[in-house]
Amino acid sequence: MNIAVCVSHVPDTATRIVIGKDEKSIDQAGVTYIINPYDEFAVEEALKTKEKFGGEVIVISVGNDSSKETIRKALAMGADRGILLKDENPRDSFSIAKALADEIKIQNCELVFMGKQSVDYDNSITGQITSELLGYSCITIVVDLKIENNKIIAEREIEGGKEVVESELPAIITTQKGLNEPRYASLKGIMAAKKKVIEEKPALQTDNLTEVLLMKKPAPKNPGRILGTDSSAIPELVKLLHEEAKVI
Repeated sequence: MNIAVCVSHVPDTATRIVIGKDEKSIDQAGVTYIINPYDEFAVEEALKTKEKFGGEVIVISVGNDSSKETIRKALAMGADRGILLKDENPRDSFSIAKALADEIKIQNCELVFMGKQSVDYDNSITGQITSELLGYSCITIVVDLKIENNKIIAEREIEGGKEVVESELPAIITTQKGLNEPRYASLKGIMAAKKKVIEEKPALQTDNLTEVLLMKKPAPKNPGRILGTDSSAIPELVKLLHEEAKVI
């Protein structure tokens, strides 16, 4: 079984983000990049599936040379080889999905894992678009997965609860926290990853369907107010919660 894992190279969530002078992108100075956290669950699940059924785990990423760091992380965890679809230009979810779908088809992968969303844009639609372009089944936000005789039984999160769905291969699975506990890359794995192949090829050129017009930070929170230090402040607090905050 050929198993693909699609990974994103994203800013560390602990990094202080500064909007660039063009007001359409972030200032790259001092920004640390990591593998998208949700994609780590995808890599782990792909490795567990390979350990059960055999085959090959292929890591695919769309981006520039810096994305090799993220691919190498997945290789150190145990993936077999990586593919970098090179593009220096910003891409929207559709354009990324188009490039991924083209490569997945070339690699003849019938099972694809990716995180439920990337933590930079949080669009949470790349997996769904990729599956539509390929004609694959798609199960999103998966927290439990079983595969037997080409049949997939997955538990996924929905608003207010969870649901269990059944599907068949070929399929795309988008992963959520709770599906597994991603393994740490061992020293042996890190050394082995240096020898594994990362194939580079130009990403399929596709026009973006969306354009970033403006980036801005959220408005600062209003400063707090001290109404008093004893029970005499309670009536005023209740009044403000009712009339200003409108929470009661």
